[in-house]
Amino acid sequence: MIELVIFDADGVLFDSTESNTAYYNAIFAAIGEPPMSPQEERAGVFMAAPQVFELRARGDAELLARMRAAARGMDSTPFFKLLRPSVELRPFLLDLKRRYRVGLATNRSATIPALIDFLGLGGVFDAVASARDPVRPKPAPDIVELCLERAGIDAQRAVYVGDSETDRIAAEGAGTHFIGVGARVDHAHRIETIAELPATLARVFRAPA
Repeated sequence: MIELVIFDADGVLFDSTESNTAYYNAIFAAIGEPPMSPQEERAGVFMAAPQVFELRARGDAELLARMRAAARGMDSTPFFKLLRPSVELRPFLLDLKRRYRVGLATNRSATIPALIDFLGLGGVFDAVASARDPVRPKPAPDIVELCLERAGIDAQRAVYVGDSETDRIAAEGAGTHFIGVGARVDHAHRIETIAELPATLARVFRAPA
């Protein structure tokens, strides 16, 4: 029986490609770096910011330090306007909470409190874990495990909903079930958007729809 549904943020609750690309390009422009490559744009959806910076730096410690400094001075909230949720998130999640507890486990870091507020999701999540916590980012299982710990739920009674192989690997490492969202992840239980999630939970785990 599933008691806890844990969501990734980017690519699951919303399409953040445009938002993340604009954010990182603003940081790169501030230090005289060229815009993101197509590879970096794809990585920016599921990687934590430190991972994106390391991908760009390619071992250049001085460049990495400059990117981190620029990020600390960058206001991320204007970029939230470019997020594209696939459903009206608050009513969707509150309806889901009639049957399950809900959590958030994401590689986002310092932006999480402001993001939750911007999306109108204050008080919705029963547990939140992110890369701002002192844990390894996904694909390590730490963020998912921390969310489970904060919710007080056993891994086998939880399902992680993610959009990438990074998420699938993290779920497997944490011992939770997994449902994939979108085309970036290959899994037996895959949906196009979270609008399909309630019916999929009911079908896969034989829970009430």
